[in-house]
Amino acid sequence: MLVDGGIGSDLAKAARQAQGQEEQGFDGLWAAETNHDPFLALTLAAEHTERIQLGTGIAVAFARSPMTLAQTAYNLNAFAEGRLLLGLGSQIKAHITRRFSMPWSHPAARMKEFVSAMQAIWHTWETGEKLDFRGDFYEHTLMTPFFDPGPNEFGAPKVFLAAVGELMTKVVGEVCDGMLCHGFTTEAYLREVTVPALTSGLDASSRTRGDVQLSLPAFVVTGTTEEETAAAAAGVRQQIAFYGSTPAYRGVLEHHGWGELQTELNGLSKQGKWTEMGELIDDDILATFAVVAEPDRVGDELLGRFGDLVDRISFYAPYQAQADAFAPAIERLRAEPARS
Repeated sequence: MLVDGGIGSDLAKAARQAQGQEEQGFDGLWAAETNHDPFLALTLAAEHTERIQLGTGIAVAFARSPMTLAQTAYNLNAFAEGRLLLGLGSQIKAHITRRFSMPWSHPAARMKEFVSAMQAIWHTWETGEKLDFRGDFYEHTLMTPFFDPGPNEFGAPKVFLAAVGELMTKVVGEVCDGMLCHGFTTEAYLREVTVPALTSGLDASSRTRGDVQLSLPAFVVTGTTEEETAAAAAGVRQQIAFYGSTPAYRGVLEHHGWGELQTELNGLSKQGKWTEMGELIDDDILATFAVVAEPDRVGDELLGRFGDLVDRISFYAPYQAQADAFAPAIERLRAEPARS
């Protein structure tokens, strides 16, 4: 099992954080696009590491064009000597149209075309063939030598796509190299909704499950004392409630018969009642979304739930954990053979 970590967006700390992750034995690290551009931190990480894979988790695809993102990712993958994992996400309509002032429509179909357009651009750079991509949302038909970086020995990066719903998950199977599962998921949802949708996409593209990696940031509640564990549980309850208030994620709750909880959480979020939202996440819901275990049991519990489902895992711990809290889990997970 591959075990991943992450780095923040502070450029003054990115290099040291990446070096620390590599020294701890992590297989990959992810940098998120929230209030900073993840590619800047990953460029520093690439310069100061040698082995660890570097991923955007996520970069907002629809805030960019296929050409601009293709160029950034292609250049960084070459600089990182083939270690870049280009993780993409669609974001939601309000952010794309109001924050980025970019078009929004049919997100799954648009994303499939976005990724296909990038792949066509990379193919042109690698082979010298004429660029002639024509789709419903994007068209790329001009590439002159002055703007063509040409082939590089590391080629294009692997493309991962964040998905929750069935349509976007199918796109992963059709055109991507990996899937970034959302932390707001459960074992049952992965088995009964995600995997069948992924398989449908793989079948449509004549590929197999071995052609795609699944990456999961798994909620974990742990601690070395009762006080630490209680604080961890409170942090995870709050995060589950935050995600549960989002209409786009209602399907996960509905799968467990908790659909009305989403309505209640959404109403509280509009009133700014964040503490009250967390209190609605009872022990049953918490245990369904998160592994709740002592540090030396976290690895086994994660493998029991997800060992045959995902290829790489990270710890979603929205709380202040002890530096060595996850050390036993890392050792246990990395000792597990890759999913067959």
